[in-house]
Parts: sequence; C-alpha cells; structure tokens
Amino acid sequence: MKLALHWQILIALVLAAAMGAYSGTEGTIMGIHWLAIYTFIGTLFLNALKMIVVPLVVSAIITGIANVGSQGGFGRLGMKTLGYYVATSFIAIMIGLVLVNVIQPGVTNNPPPVIEANEQVSLAVEGKSAGDVVDVFLRMIPTNIVDAAAEGQMLGLIFFSLLFGFFMTKLKGDIATTMNNFWQGVFDVMMLMTDLIMKFAPLGVFGLVAASVAKTGFDQFGNLALFFFTVVAALAIHLLVVMPIILRVFGGVKNPWLHYQAMAPALLTAFSTSSSSSTLPITMNSVEHRAGVSNRVTSFVLPLGATVNMDGTALYECVAAIFIAQLFGMQLDFATQLLIVIVALTTSIGVAGIPSASLVAISIILVAVGLPAEAIGLLLVVDRLLDMMRTAVNIFSDSVGAVVIAKTEGEKDILVSKEF
Repeated sequence: MKLALHWQILIALVLAAAMGAYSGTEGTIMGIHWLAIYTFIGTLFLNALKMIVVPLVVSAIITGIANVGSQGGFGRLGMKTLGYYVATSFIAIMIGLVLVNVIQPGVTNNPPPVIEANEQVSLAVEGKSAGDVVDVFLRMIPTNIVDAAAEGQMLGLIFFSLLFGFFMTKLKGDIATTMNNFWQGVFDVMMLMTDLIMKFAPLGVFGLVAASVAKTGFDQFGNLALFFFTVVAALAIHLLVVMPIILRVFGGVKNPWLHYQAMAPALLTAFSTSSSSSTLPITMNSVEHRAGVSNRVTSFVLPLGATVNMDGTALYECVAAIFIAQLFGMQLDFATQLLIVIVALTTSIGVAGIPSASLVAISIILVAVGLPAEAIGLLLVVDRLLDMMRTAVNIFSDSVGAVVIAKTEGEKDILVSKEF
C-alpha cells in the first residue's frame, strides 16, 4: 500500500527537524557539510516549483477567463472572488488586532530597544514610506510583460493574463478554437509537470526544513516568545475556527475536516517553502483533483489568490506593527490603529509570494505611524518560522475561497471523498 503524499511530507518534516538539529551548521559527512546537502536538495525543489509558476499562472488564468467567458458570469465570478479576498483578509487583521491589544506582548517596563544595524533590514526598507502603497497599483500594469515574468512580478502578469483571456473570448471561428486549444494544452502540460514535481515534494521539504533548523535551531525565540505566541494564536483562530465556519455557512460543506485532508500536501509544502507563489502548482492540484473543484473556478480563483489574498500576512503585519509600537512605549489611539488596519490590508495585496516579503510591508506601516522602519530587525529572530505558518494560512484561505465560490456557482461533488 502506497503511503499518501501528505504523510510522506509530514514524515519528511519530522526527519528534517531531527537531522537539522543534530547536524547544525558544522556537521559533515565525508568532508561535506550537511547544511550544503540540505540547501542543495531544497534549492532544487524550489527552483523546480518556480520554473513552472509563470507558465502555469498565465495559462491557468487565460483558460479560466476563456471558460468563464464562454459560459457567462465572468463579472459575477470576479466580484465573488475579490469580495471573498477582501472580507477574509479584513477578518484576519481584526483577529490579530484584538489579540495583540488583549495580550499586549510588547508592553514592558524596560527602556525602548536599541536598534542594531542589519544588512537584510536595510536593503528591505531603504527609502520605503507610506507612499509606496501606490506601487501596488503601478505594478498592475507592467511596461514590459516579459520583464515582469522574468522578475516574478505576479500582479502585472495576472493583469495582463486577465486582459488577454478576456479579449480572447471576443475572437470568432477557427482562430478562437486554435487559441483556446493552445492555452488549454499549455495548462494541461503544466499540470502534468506539477504532478511530476509533487512526487519529489517530500525530498524538497526535507531539504528546506533541515537547512532552516540547522541554521536557527529551536532555542531562538527568547524575548519574543509572547509575540510569537500571539501571532500563532491569531493564525490558529483564523485557520481552525474562521475557515471551517466559512466552509460550513457559505460553502455548505457539512464536514470541513475533509478540506483539511484534501489540502494537506499544499499546506505542508507552503509551510516548508514559505512561498504562496511556489506552492501554487500544488495548491491548484489539490483543490482540483482532491477537493473536486472545477478547472473553471480553480484556474481563475487560485492564481489571483496567490498574489492578492494574504490573510496570514495581513494579520502578521498588523500584530507586528502594534507589537513594535508597544515596545517603544507608543500609545496608539483608535485612528492610528485603524490606519494600521487599512495599510495592512492594502499592502498585503501587493506582497510578493516569497519568503519574508512582508518585511517591506511592515516597514511601510511603521513609517506611516511614525516608528523607525529599521525596527523590523527585532522580528528577524522569529520571522522565518512565523513566515512558514502564515503562508500555510494564506494558501488555505485561497483554497477555501475556491470551494465556497464553486459551491455558489452550483457545482456538485465537492469534498465528497473520505479518502485522500
């Protein structure tokens, strides 16, 4: 009997944690550092995922728009999708806002922390201000679509693909058939490539997690423990309470646990890669083939969600900004906290689906409320592990959106299997 993929990945996670802790950064085998081996395996897997993201996103959106256009209801589907994304991100932010105000992880009698120079932070926040929120909208229309694809500017790529797919529905006759067949063929090939890469997911996950544990260890959280607990608690409430309620109330799913089972490979991959974009191929595969959502909805909702629906990221940005304000003894009134909510919601839309991309967004929030952007350096100790967790929440919210929207579109046979 073949072991299910999500169990393979889970076993790889446990082995990776054990091996990473055992070897550390100095452990060797036959003169080769274990860390180099972990990094090599993890990088190969990430590169394979990144390799297929651009053609997968483009072909998925174009075929999705073409299918929606031929069956009608493009505007309706688009409004449902955007409405869901804004609503769930807002709910996530409010959960974080309430918990950080109740727990107050940054309130202390100690003097404000000394901000030490950090090269990673300096590069991330250099020249950033609240005005950079405008860049979110400017990136929607790239000057060069090939350049945008090469640099992984997903917002511009998605906007172009939406336009291309929409105007492709205006074609008639043989040209329309040829274009539809071409893009459907590209999409089918990309999904087959995804199936192949998924077979190596346990190995890739092992390399990524083992390298992370080897470099950071487990005893890194110290003075940030309460902040860490606050974020984890807020993410858990959103993932384990809010999402099942949405599935049951708005999606009519009687047993939300089935969706967790269906999405297990994508959740574990997202946790390991800390990248919504890199996990997208596996997310699409899980939603379509394991949850039973149609290609029409999957190919429209999920690529868009991987870029603009960042529930976990928005929640983290809000909690992190208020935590730092508490550390510096700043009393935030209702208007300032509302500003944080609005900026967190806006910047989460434009955050790249890559590890630690939210550092830039947090710096914009800090500047907006009058705190030094460099203060995000205080979060680096726990950022990686929290990044893994919030990415898993991001992609799960995307998948819940696909199920709910598919249900409202009248689709049947979703999440009916009890075996995955």
